[in-house]
This record gives sequence, structure tokens and C-alpha cells, in this order.
Amino acid sequence: MWFFPLSFFAYQFILRLWPGLMMHQIMDQFVIDASHLGILAAFYYYGYSGMQIPVAILLDRFGARYIVFMSAMFCGIATLMFTYTNNFYLAVLSRFLMGACSATGFLGVSKVVSEWFPKDQYTRMIGFSFTLGLMGAIYRGKPIGLLIENHEWKSVALTLGVVSIIIGFTAYLALRSPQNTKVMASDEQFKIGNLKSILTSRLIWCLALSNFLMAGSLEGLADVWGVAYLATAYNLNRGDAAGIASFIFFGILLGGPLLAWLSKKLSNYTVIAMCGFSTAPAFILLLMNKTYDALALSCLLFSVGIMCCYQVIMFAVGSELVEMKNLGTVTAFLNSINMLGGSFFHTVIGKILDLSWSGTLSEDGVKLYDLYAYQYALSTIPICACLGGTVVLVISLKAKKLTNK
Repeated sequence: MWFFPLSFFAYQFILRLWPGLMMHQIMDQFVIDASHLGILAAFYYYGYSGMQIPVAILLDRFGARYIVFMSAMFCGIATLMFTYTNNFYLAVLSRFLMGACSATGFLGVSKVVSEWFPKDQYTRMIGFSFTLGLMGAIYRGKPIGLLIENHEWKSVALTLGVVSIIIGFTAYLALRSPQNTKVMASDEQFKIGNLKSILTSRLIWCLALSNFLMAGSLEGLADVWGVAYLATAYNLNRGDAAGIASFIFFGILLGGPLLAWLSKKLSNYTVIAMCGFSTAPAFILLLMNKTYDALALSCLLFSVGIMCCYQVIMFAVGSELVEMKNLGTVTAFLNSINMLGGSFFHTVIGKILDLSWSGTLSEDGVKLYDLYAYQYALSTIPICACLGGTVVLVISLKAKKLTNK
């Protein structure tokens, strides 16, 4: 029961990240510049963010079997649409559908774990699921990059689409809910008042703002622009650049338990703020374009990945600011804002790249961006991360005042 939604969760990471490996091919296919590529990447996050709460309701109403099946099927169809169209607007629609359907990935795993495993195993299984799911992000790197280098990218994309459809069919055939589990009506599982109480909380909005501002390291660098920057700055081929960029996700594997341990020693707010402020020196080293070898770059990106795990602690802070009955709703809300942060960074980085473009074109007429353009564009990530860390410190002061009262 657990394997099939977990497979889709890992697979959606590949769909989410693969445009970063095919930046020039996509720009050539749709005859677009970096600004439009940023918009194309951003629409995945619009779909993912917007469907967090609706998918949670659908899972409660219809169960994981039907929702995972439909989501995987439509992900596959959207991937095929993206691959075989030359129309930019259809490509944008297909990325939006991929994002909307991918929202089922983690939520579907959470649903199945809550149904099939004892309550005292829930946290452990979710952590284990997240670790295994991230393997999709890791294997999106060098293995997929090598496939694209050695085969026509449309063939690779076709394979990904077919794999998604197969996951959907097998999930439909295999997934079941326990016999003692009753499918509840959505209005019994989700109260509009829960969302209203969250949307009227200034502290929750401030927390969401900090989450939004600090999303750039993962959603901005790792998802799309990191591979292109490493290839340009350090004269790497796409496969090697993707392999090094994958160390961000290895860092995330360690960062979760490490930051959880630190939060017990210090505090949740302190750890999140440390992650925000530590992003700046890490990016300064990365963007200085020193003569780092592959090991040094891997270690640097590994440290960035550790700092990306602030999101786990962010959910813990959100749970402290609401009643227990609103826990699921606030988690979905914060995750939605986080993914909107991803769309923001994709769009802004792409726009700055175009504004900094030196005028160089490839043989196919695609814009080529130099090192200065990437450095200028990616500098938005540490600046926003420091702003996010500052917002967290303000929240901690407000939260202490409420506690003292």
C-alpha cells in the first residue's frame, strides 16, 4: 500500500526538476528566453500550491486509490503534451497540470501511512518516506542528465510520461483502504473556519512570508537554475553539473534530523533564522567563481541542502501558533506559500538574466547567458533568505510576548 504512492512521490520530484537539465532544448523548442523559461517553470508551482488544500479534501473524500491513480495519469498525459507541442501556452498549461497533480505526491503518502500504520509509527514513516522520495530528486541529476546527453530529450520525456501512466494503473489495481476505514465527507474533515482562523493570524502570515523568502535555495537554485550556473561558471558538462547539484538533496537527507536536534538545543526560531543568515556566506562562496574542484563544490552545495531543511522546523513553528485541530490546514497553507516562493524565484531570476544578457546567441538562435548574468540573478536568493531570517526573529519576539501574557 505504501510503495505505490511513495513511487509517485519520488517520480514527481523528477518532473519538478527536469527542466533544469534541458534548459537550452526547451528554449530552442519554444523559441523563448530566460524570462519565459522562468514563467514556464513557475506554473508548476502555481498548480502545486493551489491544489494543496483541494487535494487534501479529495483524499479524505475519495481515498488514495482513485486520487493517486488520476493524478499519476494526468501527470503522464501532461508530460506527453509538454513534449510534443511547440505552442508555448500549451506548454505552460501542461506544466500547471503537472504541478497540480504532483500535489498528491506527499499528501497521498501521508494518507496511506495514516491508514495502514499505527499512530506511533506515523512520524517515523513520514520521515522515512521523505528520505526515499528525495531519491527521485537525486536521480533526476546525473542519471537523467546522462540519458539526455546520450539520447534525444523527447525520447527521455516520453519514457517519463509512460512511467507516470504505469504508476497510475498499478496504484489503481493495488491500492486499498483498510476495511475498518470509512471514507468521510469532506465537510467533516475540513472546516472553513479552520482556514479563516489561519488567514486572520498576523503571525501565521509573517511565518508564511519568511517561508516564501527563504525558498530560493531549493526551489530557485536546485530546481532549475543551479545546473546551468554550475555548467557556465565551472566549465562542466550538464551531466557532471547535475550530479554536483544533486548534493543539495543529499544535504537535505542529513539536514532534517540535524536541524531537529539543534532545535531542541536552541529553539525553532533560532534554527530557522540561522539557516536564513547562513545562506548568504554559502552563496557568496558559490558565486565568487573560485577554482573549486568537484569535491569542494559538492561540499558547498551539501551545506546549502542542510540549510534548506528549515522548512521542516517551519511546520513545527506553525503548529505552535494554532490549535491542534488546525494543524493539517496550517501545514497545507505554509506549503502552498512555500511553493509560491518557488514560482517567484523562477520568474525573477529569469527576468534578471534577460536584463543582464550580453547579446550572445547559440548556433540555434537561443540566448546564452554569461557568468555575470547568473551571478547577478542568483544573488537574489541570499538577499531574500536574510530578509526571511529577519522576519523569523521578529515572529519569535511577538510569540514570546504572547506566551508571557
